[in-house]
Amino acid sequence: MPKPATPTPLSLELTSPQSVNGQRAAFQSLWLLVRMKHAHDAEGGLVRLADLRGEVSDASTLRMVVSRAFRDFKAWNIEVGWGEDTQREPRFLNAERRSQGPFWLPAAEAKRVRMLVGGRAATASEVASFLGLRSRRARAAEPGSPPPPDAVHLQDAAFWKQLVASQQAARQGRLMAPVAGGSATGSSASALESIRLAGTLAATDFQRALVTLNEAMLWRRLGDNEQARRRLQALKKQRLAHHVAGNDYLGAMECIVSAWCAYTARDLPLAQSLLAGMGEDAARALVLRHHPDVRFEWCNLWALVCRSRALGLSADDKQTAAALAEESLQRFGEALAAAFESHSFDAAQHVAANMGMAAWLFDRVGLSDLPALAHDGHADTTRRAVQWIAFSEWLCGHADGQGRSAWNAIYLMRIARGQCRPEKQPTLAQFRTQKPLDPAAISRLAGPLADAFDAAHWPARWVDVAQARLADHQAGRRRYPGLQHCSLLFEHAWYAAHAGDLKAAEQSLGSLREALPQLVPSDRAYFTESWNDTLPAELVLEAKPPRRPAARKKAVPRPG
Repeated sequence: MPKPATPTPLSLELTSPQSVNGQRAAFQSLWLLVRMKHAHDAEGGLVRLADLRGEVSDASTLRMVVSRAFRDFKAWNIEVGWGEDTQREPRFLNAERRSQGPFWLPAAEAKRVRMLVGGRAATASEVASFLGLRSRRARAAEPGSPPPPDAVHLQDAAFWKQLVASQQAARQGRLMAPVAGGSATGSSASALESIRLAGTLAATDFQRALVTLNEAMLWRRLGDNEQARRRLQALKKQRLAHHVAGNDYLGAMECIVSAWCAYTARDLPLAQSLLAGMGEDAARALVLRHHPDVRFEWCNLWALVCRSRALGLSADDKQTAAALAEESLQRFGEALAAAFESHSFDAAQHVAANMGMAAWLFDRVGLSDLPALAHDGHADTTRRAVQWIAFSEWLCGHADGQGRSAWNAIYLMRIARGQCRPEKQPTLAQFRTQKPLDPAAISRLAGPLADAFDAAHWPARWVDVAQARLADHQAGRRRYPGLQHCSLLFEHAWYAAHAGDLKAAEQSLGSLREALPQLVPSDRAYFTESWNDTLPAELVLEAKPPRRPAARKKAVPRPG
């Protein structure tokens, strides 16, 4: 069998007059190719339009420069890609969107590029000098040096405005799908669209790194760990390649988002190891101590990991489970304090809901004798849990137009049916005799916080509460990640069946069955177990859920 042909090297002479394989080359086209090679090796791969401005072009000539460069690339027989997805083959990309960037080299093509100075291999500093990067980065690398004189420009305001638009869209739940009829530049753009637009406006290493971090956080919230980890790897390269302003903060958040990815994959030891490592690193420990946003993220995630471990151990090692549960509640309290220290109602509503659900779950598995819950009986623990979740919902409704959290509705629907103790696979008649708490009863438990449940967002029946949120998801007004979407589908199916609407229940169970493969095995097991054990036998037989794995650990309700 013949060996595959060795890729032909492409020799780029950087000294004037610039050339490619001995033939004269346009400086701008060569500069873009060298910049992509540099990005591939050191920065995560992407070269954005902002990288070209002020170096080889201005805004008015960008399209012409890009068009000329791609004609030259074709003549040089090198494939160059564009767009955010660096895994696609360039030949399949839409050429009409090429001028928008960002640009990148496929790995095989990057290996062909050889950069020369006077016929010898160029050094890293010579490549940086050719690209105009050396002097700026050298100044930034000096300990204690002030920012370069051109670190702040008036046009930076457009970048920060777009970053805020992305963060606001994320708070409102518009993570990926925009509002119907919206545009990428309008106020209805999704968080992902807005952060990518911010990337085209980023003019400094810090701004570019901040975009990469926010992209990673968005992909993590969307449940796409693979994409999140790619962006985290790009962020690491950006931080290591340059002395980026805010590097300690970026490094701390990179670690926390990595821990979130591990938690989402239910790799609890890895998540806890990453978080523990932050406290052992001098620079990150300092950020953790003095930056309330970072401290909130760390404490909230540490508490969630402890909660999951406590629930998993509650049946076999009550003493260890109780210690973990107590630590979980303590860390949630610290996270709440950090959220208010940073004036972040969005952070506060997340941790308030987590704290309420933790108290209820601990009570369910026999961990209600914790010091934090010592004076609460079973009914009082349920009341306390509902009040924390109501407080979270109140924050959602009173914080600068912030979006409503799907978790609050999911948690309350679980609590409402939590007092039902049916026979395993009950008949439909048995199932419908169960008496879950209705929304009015939950509102009474909320006491002084009952005003959080306004009629516009909280109909009188749980099936309508679930249906309204699913309708938002289907219409694109919200984008619920996989675990939230599956949770809403299951709650809707349960309450629809309880109301006697088997057709609606079957439709939701059919959608749930299609969505389950995207979840990690432990989460799939939770829904399969709940499906088989709590829903009426007639519905289970009709809907045919996925086959239960042969062996698995006992699953417990988890909020994600």
